[in-house]
Amino acid sequence: MNCKQRRKRRCVNKGINLIIFRYLAREVLVTMLAVSSVLLLITMSGRFVKYLAQAAAGRMDADVLFAIMAYRLPGFLELVVPLGLFIGILLAYGRLYMESEMTVLSACGFSQRDLTFYTLVPGCIVALFVAVLAMFITPLGVDRAEDILNEQKRRSEFDGLNPGRFMPLRSGAGVSYSESLSSDRKEMQEIFMAGRGSGTEITVIKALSGKQLDHPEFGQRYLVLENGARYQGKPGSKKYRVTEFDVQAQYLQVDDPGAVLPRKADRKTMTELWGSDKLDDVATLHWRFSLPALVLVVSLLAVPLSRTNPRQGRYFKMIPAILLYIVYLVSLNAARGAVEDGQVSVWLGIWGVHGGFLSLAVVLLMLPGWLRRSSYRPNETPTNTRGATRV
Repeated sequence: MNCKQRRKRRCVNKGINLIIFRYLAREVLVTMLAVSSVLLLITMSGRFVKYLAQAAAGRMDADVLFAIMAYRLPGFLELVVPLGLFIGILLAYGRLYMESEMTVLSACGFSQRDLTFYTLVPGCIVALFVAVLAMFITPLGVDRAEDILNEQKRRSEFDGLNPGRFMPLRSGAGVSYSESLSSDRKEMQEIFMAGRGSGTEITVIKALSGKQLDHPEFGQRYLVLENGARYQGKPGSKKYRVTEFDVQAQYLQVDDPGAVLPRKADRKTMTELWGSDKLDDVATLHWRFSLPALVLVVSLLAVPLSRTNPRQGRYFKMIPAILLYIVYLVSLNAARGAVEDGQVSVWLGIWGVHGGFLSLAVVLLMLPGWLRRSSYRPNETPTNTRGATRV
């Protein structure tokens, strides 16, 4: 074979390998997108229902729900996408094994090493995407979402009023009503409040108008009612007290509106974490680095776990594989907590977990070859039996 023929053969082989790579990558990525979309919908639905319940109880403004979910989206993606890739590889390659496509590829010289390499290419792309999310986008989203949530925690009971509706108080011991509200929800008209006092005594307050005022020095919030009356007494009794007033101010309990809330490690940027010696910051920094590593390790794990016997069924190894992923993620999270508590070093904790599962992936990848070599016996030298006595 001359040089021109060898060159032509190499070009043909490269073209075939490129076709196989594009086919495998498309199968993996399309399946990953479908699985990740379903998992993301389930995760965000559960969190949205929680926020919606808080908004219905008046502890959160309904207008900020979608903003909070949008800011929390990168944090959901960085955890959902690795699992989506893991399940996507299992489903895509499992189908190829069931339909004997992997058998055909193997018969044509496509080795397990080639399959592993072709799997790592989309795995590296997904790892890069997760790294950008974990290191840059998610901290910004968490920071903004926490600001909104903390702002909602500073709301008083009357910030959640809806005009023309009776709203329960947070303590559950009364209700409040306002006929109309101003655009900034600070001024109210035609106010009615009823609550239970000590024992069986009931207190009812009616006022023509009211507004919320913040103390300029101490940051305390007050409800100032104007032109109203206060009724106190026991239901069914003729003995009750009536207090008419032109102006009445009442202190409103909020979650310390003047306090500076501590900044959590998840809200800090990479620059802030890199220069910090706090255990929480160190654990968070390595956690962000470990998420792309998680993608690469689960890509390696999924290749041998996707190997399926057509007689066993496509989903035979699905449940054990998902359980293994759950153990991996839970162990990683527990290691992060141990590092934050100072129980173990970050290299023995977080990266020790990665090292253990990477070793497991290598063993699973190499195990079929080891078993074939151990069971192989070279043929013995044939013995010349010509002239031997026949029994």
